[in-house]
Amino acid sequence: MSNMMMVAWGGFVIGLLFGIVGQRTGFCLTSGLRKAWTEGDGRMLRAFALAMAVAIIASHGLEAFGYVNLQDSIYIHRSFSWLLFLLGGTLFGYGMIMANGCGSRALVLLGSGNLRSLVVVLCIGIAGHMTLTGVLAPLRLWAAELSSVTIPLPRASLTGLAASWGLGSTLALWIPALLVASGLLAYCFSHGGFRSSPRHLIGGLVVGVLVAGGWYVTGYLGDDDFDPVSLNSLTFIAPLGDTIQYLMLSTGLSVRFGVTVVAGVVVGSLAATLASRSFQLQGFSSPVRMARYIAGGLIMGIGGALALGCSIGQGLSGMSTLALPTFIAVAGILLGAWLGLRGPLRLPPL
Repeated sequence: MSNMMMVAWGGFVIGLLFGIVGQRTGFCLTSGLRKAWTEGDGRMLRAFALAMAVAIIASHGLEAFGYVNLQDSIYIHRSFSWLLFLLGGTLFGYGMIMANGCGSRALVLLGSGNLRSLVVVLCIGIAGHMTLTGVLAPLRLWAAELSSVTIPLPRASLTGLAASWGLGSTLALWIPALLVASGLLAYCFSHGGFRSSPRHLIGGLVVGVLVAGGWYVTGYLGDDDFDPVSLNSLTFIAPLGDTIQYLMLSTGLSVRFGVTVVAGVVVGSLAATLASRSFQLQGFSSPVRMARYIAGGLIMGIGGALALGCSIGQGLSGMSTLALPTFIAVAGILLGAWLGLRGPLRLPPL
C-alpha cells in the first residue's frame, strides 16, 4: 500500500473514532463554554482541556522519539499576521455561538440526522475556500502583509522560547509541554463532577490521542521523499471545502487526509447513532433560525481561514505544538464566544 493510501485510510479511521466519540460523549467546545459560562457546569469545558493536555504530551512524545517534527506543521510559523489570527479567531468564536456548534460538531450532528448541520457544513466549507483561495483571498493577503510580524526565534513555539533561554533540546521540548499540560490537568481534575463523569473523561482522553494520531499518520506513515504528505492533524475548515471540491471534481484529484477525516466523522457518528437507535431527522423550525445558522457557518468559515484553524484545528492541533501564534488564535476564539454568550453582542439562545 502506498503512503498516500495509508494516510487516507489512517485519516478515515481517526475521523471514524472522532465521530463515534463525539456522538456518544457530546464533546464540543461550544457546549463546554455555554454550560460553563451560563449554567455553571464546567465538565465539558474540562473535557476539552483534558484533550488539549493529552494532545500536548502525546504529540511532543512523538517528536521526542523521532516520529514527527512538529516544526513542519502549519502552526509553527515565525512570520504571521497577528491581526488576522486575532480577528479570525474572534469571528470563528462568534460564528460557532451563532450556529450552535463548530464544524466538527456539525459533522457529528449531521451523522445523527441533523439537517441543520448540513447547511452549516456547506457554509463553512464554501466560505473557508472563498477566503483561502477564492474571491476574498486577495483581501486576506493584503491584510496579512500589512500586519505581519516575525518572531525572532528559530522555532515560533514555547519550545523555541525555552531553547532561547539556553535549555538543551530535550529540556526545551519537555519542560514547556509538561508545565502547560500539568496546568490543564490540574484545572480538569480539581473538579469533582468531572472526576466522576466517565463520559467526559473518555471524550477528552480519546480526542487528545486522536490529535497525536493525526500527526503520526501524516508525519510518519506519510513520510516519503518521492511523494511527500503535508504534516497535519485534526482541523475542519479547509478540509470541509476540500471535501466539497472532491465530491464535485474527484476525477484527477487524490484524496487527502482531511477529506477522509471528514468522511470518517460522519460515518462514525452515523454508526453510533444507528447502534443506539437514536437517529432522527431534524430541520429548521423557522426561516429566522435558518438565517442565523447560515450566517454562523459563513462567519466560521471566514474566521477559521483567517486564523488558520478552528476550535479543533487551532484549539487542539495547534495547541499540541505549543505554537506561539496559536495562543493568539485561541484567545480570539474565546473572545468571540464570550461576545456571543455574555458580552455586548450577546445572542439569544436558540
